[in-house]
Amino acid sequence: MGSGVMEVVVLLGTVVMMMLCCCSRVSADPDMLQDVCVADLISGVKVNGFACKSNFTAEDFFFAGIAKPGATNTSTGSLVTGAVEKIPGLNTLGVSLSRIDYAPGGLNPPHTHPRATEVVFVLYGELDVGFITTSNTLISKSIKAGEVFVFPKALVHFQKNNGEQPAAVISAFNSQLPGTQSIAATLFAAKPAVPDDVLTKAFHVGTKEIEKIKSRFTPKN
Repeated sequence: MGSGVMEVVVLLGTVVMMMLCCCSRVSADPDMLQDVCVADLISGVKVNGFACKSNFTAEDFFFAGIAKPGATNTSTGSLVTGAVEKIPGLNTLGVSLSRIDYAPGGLNPPHTHPRATEVVFVLYGELDVGFITTSNTLISKSIKAGEVFVFPKALVHFQKNNGEQPAAVISAFNSQLPGTQSIAATLFAAKPAVPDDVLTKAFHVGTKEIEKIKSRFTPKN
């Protein structure tokens, strides 16, 4: 192969890699190849997302489940009402959303979304929010009704209602399936369990402390 041809091959390879990198920065999900691909949630076909239904209606693009506040009488005082798999028409569109309600003192515990950036819009109330960078820097702010805050993709983040009134946000993602991994539940409620000697060494505490924390995540009968 001549040197001129080799230079062309290398140049083409570089251009392709640049295009792939640019595309990956634009969207968290692959681009769609048709107008719509309404999810067939009962299909046995396994694909990256969901198989497409052959017939669909306006109801496949509609969801009323986030119109009203969710019940916040939970252990954390918050409730996430997701529309992620409730709107079949979102399949392959690369977006999804949720509503999060917080009782006074309620917390959406530290967690990550491995496949998406999150943007929250405050419907009412006030929240203390923040995320932690990979250099362990906390970026935090108090936000109120009408304001917006961004949580970068895959970084650990949280929201806490330190006010005396309920609060709520609409949360949007640039992925149809952003995924949620709660830090505490991941470490202390995994099945099979994360070995105690791993957790004791990581947190510099004894086995009794680890077992006590794990017991808090055991489902109540």
